[in-house]
Amino acid sequence: MRITPLLLLALAATGLFIACGPTGPTAVAPTTEAATYLEPHRPQLHFTPDAHWMNDPNGMVYYDGEYHLFYQYYPDSTVWGPMHWGHAVSTDLVHWDHLPIALYPDSLGYIFSGSAVVDENNTSGLGKDGQPPLVAIFTYHNPEREAAGREDYQYQGMAYSNDRGRTWTKYAQNPVVKNDTGIRDFRDPKVRWDDGSGQWVMTLAAQDHITFYGSQNLIDWTHLSDFGYELGGHGGVWECPDMFPLAVSDSDSTKWVLLVSINPGAPNGGSGTQYFVGDFNGKKFTPDPSFVGDVEDGRGVWLDYGRDNYAGVTWSDIPETDGRRLFLGWMSNWTYANVVPTERWRSAMTVPRELTLHRSPDGYRIFSTPVGELEALRSASFMLSGGEEASTASLTEKFAAPASTPRELELSYELQAGSTARFGVELSNDRGERYRIGYDAGRKQYFSDRSAAGDHAFSEAFGDTLDVAPRIATEPLVTLHLILDRSSAELFADGGATTVTELFFPSEDFDRVRLFAEGGGVRLLEGKGYLLRSIWPEAR
Repeated sequence: MRITPLLLLALAATGLFIACGPTGPTAVAPTTEAATYLEPHRPQLHFTPDAHWMNDPNGMVYYDGEYHLFYQYYPDSTVWGPMHWGHAVSTDLVHWDHLPIALYPDSLGYIFSGSAVVDENNTSGLGKDGQPPLVAIFTYHNPEREAAGREDYQYQGMAYSNDRGRTWTKYAQNPVVKNDTGIRDFRDPKVRWDDGSGQWVMTLAAQDHITFYGSQNLIDWTHLSDFGYELGGHGGVWECPDMFPLAVSDSDSTKWVLLVSINPGAPNGGSGTQYFVGDFNGKKFTPDPSFVGDVEDGRGVWLDYGRDNYAGVTWSDIPETDGRRLFLGWMSNWTYANVVPTERWRSAMTVPRELTLHRSPDGYRIFSTPVGELEALRSASFMLSGGEEASTASLTEKFAAPASTPRELELSYELQAGSTARFGVELSNDRGERYRIGYDAGRKQYFSDRSAAGDHAFSEAFGDTLDVAPRIATEPLVTLHLILDRSSAELFADGGATTVTELFFPSEDFDRVRLFAEGGGVRLLEGKGYLLRSIWPEAR
């Protein structure tokens, strides 16, 4: 996803870009100073660009022992501009090496979001020396066509690499999917090989629905079907789709999952990601009958109820010996992404997550949990004994470390019958700033309160309290798994059944941590805490 460049029509030639947002930022000149990775608000667990603007994760593919992360990138400013594909690789999903820009804009347009695959059988004929190529499929966005009032200013291009993704060649006959649909928002192709139908399948966002294409060679594409005109949320443009099969936990069955990001229209404002569960027969996606009731009348089922997880997709070509469905999202929201108070860099990714599918009393639901590889960052730990008094314990001394140090908490609570307690974790500092996240038993909702977590004058929409994250689990045991970085909180509640991702920007790092419980009727059963090492060598 990206800002609709209608507001940028005359700006491509000038190099000046004005982003959406209350304060209307202008372009920021490129920095020449080396990153320290200790700049104010810089996350220590989450991927960030060395400098400048980043949004959607793109082209995530695993090949030859490396996880590739491409991303929407503008190398000349910290606000949105002509999109490139930035590039980084990791061998463990934790530590990342920055690589040179992979794809630059050209005469066909900016390089918007897309995906990458390993063409294992060289169906494209673009491989070399008997090795399969990496093939990227992406959206071209042509600003000149848009400025001229044409409808066909977005179409799909292709590029390939024969050196493990280090350099890329654009296909000479681009575009490979032209736009003759009359739809202006026609973008973000996610490609996968479908064994069942023996073809490549492209899942593409088309304004307010999804359209599917099929191909034998990644070059010649045929329209298969459309989905979503009357299902799910339609408060904004559909973007960044992803479709994949996923085994149902504790079952022998497999269903297909379709992720669709939407902006605006999320339940807590601005950007969010809804999903559908059903079946795919090689041509058409059909939502499961038990799932349709959840998404009709505009009521989507949401992957994350926080305000800061958008445009996320999953890695392709994860080995069968691993078998996980691995996800990464952009940790921001288009409502304020261009104006958050960071200077050298802007935007981060969520921590990598594993997605699993479960059958709950309410139907099929995706659970999200942090990948196990993150546990290697734990440097110190402590245990909390249970009891009502422990529910209001200070953890500051137990978390004795510089305030910039990331923290992790695993907490289990028991609710008494009829409890209306509001409880969770509070971060604070000497400035009187405070952030709270937890569970409201009376409302059966998880909440995030960043209304006092720092100066949020940069956006009127930023400081509201989030109170609309429903609890799926029904048992009296409530579990909170929290990943706390310098400027973010990620809550994986009840084993990942409810996920909440939130940003905050205190004027100085939060150095105090405590548990709180208000209203009675709740008891901490046990807790574990961990200090986490930075993923950046420069910051250690």
